[in-house]
Amino acid sequence: MSEGTYQRLWVASHGTSQELLGKEQVLLDAVPGQERQAFRYRLLVLYLRYLGLLRQFDTIYDQMVQPQKRLLVRRLLDGVAGRVLELKDELVRVDLCETHCLDRVLQDLMLTPADLEVPILKYFQLEQSSVVKEWQQKLAEILSRMTMTQESPPGMHRMEAIILVQSTERARQGRLRAAFMRKIRREEERDRKVGENKQHKFSQDEAAVVIQKVWKGRLQRKRTQQDRGAEMELIGMLPEPSQAEHVGILWKDALWEETRRLRQKEVEEEFHVAGLKALATVTEIEGPDMKEKMREQVRQWFIECRAATGWFPDYPDESLGGSCLIFADKTPEQVKMELQMPPQESKKKVKETSKDRNEEKKEEKKKGKEEKVKKGEVETMWKVLPSKFIPGINAGHQEYINVWKNRHESKHPSESFDPELLREEKQKEVEVEIRVQVDELMRQELKNLHLVVDKENRKPMKTSKKKPGKKTGKKKKEKDLTADRSLDSLFEELVISGLLKKSDRVALKDYIGDCLYLGSVPTLANKVPMPSLFDIRQNMALYGVLRLGSADIHSLAPLIRSILLVGPSGTGKKMLVHAVCTETGANLFDLSPGNLQGKYAGKTGAQMIVHVVFKVARLLQPSVIWIGDAEKNFYKKIPKEERQMDPKRIKKVLGKAMRLLSPGDRVMLIGTTEQPQLAEMTRLCRMYERILFVPRPDYDSRYTLWKHLIEAWTQVTPSLDLSTLARVSDGYTSGHILQATQAVLNNRRLLQVCRRPLESSEFLEQLVKLDPVYCEEEESLKDWYFRSPLGKKNTKLSKDQLEAEEAKLVKKKKRK
Repeated sequence: MSEGTYQRLWVASHGTSQELLGKEQVLLDAVPGQERQAFRYRLLVLYLRYLGLLRQFDTIYDQMVQPQKRLLVRRLLDGVAGRVLELKDELVRVDLCETHCLDRVLQDLMLTPADLEVPILKYFQLEQSSVVKEWQQKLAEILSRMTMTQESPPGMHRMEAIILVQSTERARQGRLRAAFMRKIRREEERDRKVGENKQHKFSQDEAAVVIQKVWKGRLQRKRTQQDRGAEMELIGMLPEPSQAEHVGILWKDALWEETRRLRQKEVEEEFHVAGLKALATVTEIEGPDMKEKMREQVRQWFIECRAATGWFPDYPDESLGGSCLIFADKTPEQVKMELQMPPQESKKKVKETSKDRNEEKKEEKKKGKEEKVKKGEVETMWKVLPSKFIPGINAGHQEYINVWKNRHESKHPSESFDPELLREEKQKEVEVEIRVQVDELMRQELKNLHLVVDKENRKPMKTSKKKPGKKTGKKKKEKDLTADRSLDSLFEELVISGLLKKSDRVALKDYIGDCLYLGSVPTLANKVPMPSLFDIRQNMALYGVLRLGSADIHSLAPLIRSILLVGPSGTGKKMLVHAVCTETGANLFDLSPGNLQGKYAGKTGAQMIVHVVFKVARLLQPSVIWIGDAEKNFYKKIPKEERQMDPKRIKKVLGKAMRLLSPGDRVMLIGTTEQPQLAEMTRLCRMYERILFVPRPDYDSRYTLWKHLIEAWTQVTPSLDLSTLARVSDGYTSGHILQATQAVLNNRRLLQVCRRPLESSEFLEQLVKLDPVYCEEEESLKDWYFRSPLGKKNTKLSKDQLEAEEAKLVKKKKRK
C-alpha cells in the first residue's frame, strides 16, 4: 500500500480515538451495583474498540515512512496499548474472572472473532536495542564454547560396526528379494485372470453397451464429486484449491512491507542528519539573539519587582523551573509571594483544607449510608479508576488536530520530513539550553544588585530535599552481595551454571486455539465458562508481552509481577513461557527446583542465587524468570524422594526479591504447575498475582489444531474427516495431538500421500497409544482453581446472583 493509504488510515484512527475519548467520561461516573451488567457491557464495548484502534496504530507505525508523524503515532500506540491493559484490569475486577464472554458484544458491534485477537506490536522485535542483541550474541558464544568443551561420545568397537553393517545389508537384500517375489506373484495372478476371461466372449453390441455404461457412470460420478466439492468450499468445509495463489499474494505483501521498512530507515537517517544541521544553524544564528532577549526580559522583571515591592526578588531555583516561573502568566507580586511563602505555612494551609474536605466527605458518606440502610439498598458502586494513559492519548490527539489535521496534503503525501516543523522543534531545544545559561548569569547579576543597591548579602533559597509528588516510604534497599563483580562475569556464571538459558524461537500465534463462540450460554445459568486456548493466548499477550515489550507501557500500566499457569501436562504452559521471551526479546532465567539441585550449596546459597538472578535480570531487562513445578517451592509436605533436593530453599528469599520490583522493572516471574493441590494455597497465591487455568482444548480448538498441524505438511483431502478426529480426540491435550501428527506424517508417509490419501484411522491408532487426561484430574484442578482468591470471589458472586433471582421469583409469586 502507498503512503496515501496509511495517511487515510491515520485520519480514520484519529476519528475513532476522538469518539472513544468522548466516551471515557461516562465511565468515571459511579454506577449502582444493580446496574453491573450495563456497566460491564460498556467496558467490553470500549475494550473491543480500543483493541481495533491499537491494531490500526500498529499498522500505521509499522508502515508509515514520514518520521515526524511516526513519532506522534508511537506515543499514541503506547498510550492505547496501556489503556487496553487498564480496561482488562477493570474487566477482571468486574467479572471476577480472567475469561470474558464477548460473543454478544461481537454480534452487537458486527465484529468477527478475529477482532478479539490482541495484536503483538511489531516494533517489539524490529526495534530491539543493540544492547539486547549484544547480550544475546554473548549468550550464543558461551553456549557454543560449552558444547565444544564437552567430551565426544566413545567410538563404536570394530566388531560391533561390522555386525551392524552386515545386518543392514542382509535386510536390504531381503527387502529386494521380497519385492521381486511379489512382482512374480502379481504377474501369475494376472495371467490366470486373463485365461479365465477368454472362456466368456462378448458380442460387439454387448461390448459397446458395457463400455458406454462404465464411461457414463464415471462422468456422472465426476460431476457429482465436483458439485459436492464446490458446495463444501462455499461453506468453508474444504480448503480452496487456489491456496498456492493465496500464499503467493501474502509473500508479495510481506516483501512490500519489508521494502517500506528499509525506506523508513533511510528517511530516519536523513531526518537525523537534518536535525543536527538545523540545531547547529539555530544555535549559531538565532542563539545570541535569544540569549540577549531573555536577559532583557529578566532585567525588566527585576525592575518591575523592585517598583512593586521595594526590593529585588530572589531568583527562582532550577528545581522550580528557573526563569520559566518568571515568564508564566503571573504578576511580579504573585511570583514574589510564591518565592517568599514559608513552607510550613503552605503545609498548614494544605492540611487545613484537606482536613475540611475529609470532614465534609465523611459527613456525606455517613448521610449516604444512613439513607441506604433505611432504603435497604446495596452499598456497592461500580466506577472506573482514573487512567494514567488517557492524558497522553488526549495530548497526542490535540497535537494531531493543531499540527497535522488542517495540513493540505495531496493524495500522494510526501514521505520526507517537514523542515519547518523540524526547525521549530530545534528552536525549542536551543531555547531550553540557552535558558539554563541565562539563569546562571542572571543569578550572579542579581547577587551583585543585592550587594550594590539593597546593600545586603542574601543567601540563595534553600529548596526542599524532598521531591514534590513522591512519598517517602520505609522500603529498604536490597544489599548488593556482588558489588565487586562485573556484569559480564555474573552473566557468564549464570549461563555456565544453567540458570540463564536460550529460549526456543516460538511465536505466540503458534499456540493454536479457537475462541468460545457460545461463552455467554453458561453465564445465563450462573456458571463460570472454562477458558479456551484462545483466551489463554490473549491473557499471555496482555499480561506478559505488552508489559515487557515497552518500558513506557510498563511504567504506567497496572503492575503485574508474576503469573502462574495451572493445567495438566501437555497443554503448552512451557511453550507460552518461551513465546513471551521470543516476542519481547527477553532473557530466560530458570529457577525450577530441579534445576537448582546441587548449585550454590550452603546456608547463603539460596540468597546468592536469587540475588544474582534478579540483579542480572534488572540490568538486562526485559527478563522472564521461569519456575517449573512451582508447587514444589510451597510443598505442604516434602516427599521423601525429594528431600535431598530441598525444593523450598528459595521460598523466603524469592518473596522478598519480588516485593522489591517496582514499575519500570521489566522483570516477570512465570510459574508452571501440574499439581497445585500439593502446595500451600495462601502462600502460593500470595507469590503469584495472576493465576491462569490452562484446560484441555475444546472441540473448536481441537478442530483448528488438527487442521493447522496437518496443513503444515500436506493438504487436507476429503478422505480425512477432521470433524471426526476432533470429536474422538476429546480428553487429549495439544501435546498429544502434536505427537500423533508427528508420528503419522513421517517422510515415508508423506511420499505416499499422492497415491494413498490420509485417513482418520491412522491418527487414531497413534492417539490410542497415549494416556489422555482423565476427567478426575481436570476436575481436581478446577476445584483448586475455584478455591483461589479470585475463584472464591467469583463463586460468591454467582451465589449472590442466584439468591437475588430466587428472591425476585418469591416476590412475584406473592404478588400473584
